[in-house]
Amino acid sequence: MNARIAMTAPPRFASVDILRGLTVAAMLLVNNAGDWNQVYPWLEHTAWHGCNAADYIFPLFLFIAGVSLGLALEPQIEHGRPAAALNRTILLRALRIVALGLLLHVAAALLIPERSFRLLGVLQRIGLCIAVAGPVALYLRPRAQWLLFAALLLGYAVLLAWGGIAQDASLNLRIDSALLGRHAYQFDAASGRAFDPEGVLSTLGAIASTLLGLRAGSWLRSGAVSALLRGGFAFALLGFAASFIQPFNKALWTPSYVLWTGGVALLLLAGTHVLVDRHKTWLPGRALGLNAILAYAGSWLMVCVLAALGADRWLYEHAFASWLTPLAGARTASLAWACAIVAVWWLVALALHRRRWYWKI
Repeated sequence: MNARIAMTAPPRFASVDILRGLTVAAMLLVNNAGDWNQVYPWLEHTAWHGCNAADYIFPLFLFIAGVSLGLALEPQIEHGRPAAALNRTILLRALRIVALGLLLHVAAALLIPERSFRLLGVLQRIGLCIAVAGPVALYLRPRAQWLLFAALLLGYAVLLAWGGIAQDASLNLRIDSALLGRHAYQFDAASGRAFDPEGVLSTLGAIASTLLGLRAGSWLRSGAVSALLRGGFAFALLGFAASFIQPFNKALWTPSYVLWTGGVALLLLAGTHVLVDRHKTWLPGRALGLNAILAYAGSWLMVCVLAALGADRWLYEHAFASWLTPLAGARTASLAWACAIVAVWWLVALALHRRRWYWKI
């Protein structure tokens, strides 16, 4: 992996870093319950159809990845940097992100006996979406980008309508069973059926979320707050209407889910931009946003090492559950553990930010 630690200049829009940082903090909070049998409902992903609070996090991260990509590429395109060189840089970065995701899953499989190797995952999906969105930004004009966005959603909606969206018989499940097998997130050895929430077919919807962020980055750069607001309300309304045809579903990343969460993301970006970039309001999260991949990968490895040593259960029981459960309940103790993990990596990011060190991959 060609990741490196480098000193970089702050980006133009602090709002994007803050939104990314808060999204990563939410991701760590959701991914690291102290006791998975004691989790507040709003911290859990919806079992199938629906959209819980936790279900907004990953599409928001992909949306922000698209925004960042647009903000990074547009000035270079305008200054005449060859598209081929930019495309090579983007694809290499996407490959490194995918490789890091695979390495994290290898580490989990090696360190935790009950964990098997999983081929796809969060970082792999981010890398794949960037690999598609980068060339789209370089070679397609805005109108063509919108047409591709619409084609992805309509085409995917047709596939879902044809293949079904039942939890035990969707087209996604059949494709994941054939292509991923035992390396999927869920695998039933008896039936051979497999399913992955970051699976093969649902990546079409995830790419659409990233492309929406790409267009939002262009609006942000041009100062078109009204476009962000109008787009946010319009897409949320479209998503809500579409949910009566195909429900919100994070595991399938349905078109209605793309539109609804994309609308919310546009509104959050507009609000954060106005508060931070225009009115200079302080909001937390920038340090974590500037080292988002480091925080995600670092927390993953930390949890794996603690689990391999058997120290996670001891720490949880003695530092959290033993005294918090009688006082505030088991769910609060479980949440406190997750908050502690977020706090550890937030402090690491703050320390690195003060030294202007950022991990770039």
